[in-house]
Amino acid sequence: MFVYGLIGWGLDRWLGTSFLVAVGILLGAGFGLYMTFARFNRAADPGQPSADQDS
Repeated sequence: MFVYGLIGWGLDRWLGTSFLVAVGILLGAGFGLYMTFARFNRAADPGQPSADQDS
């Protein structure tokens, strides 16, 4: 969120607008949620043991 908010802030300063910082924060939050969802819902690789199995 911080990175995309900072990009939005920079674009706001450059273009003279006032809404891109909010768009950047929302995009950052959306990407963060997507990456978290993708990380924890990824199918287990059959070649590697999963973390919930005892060795």
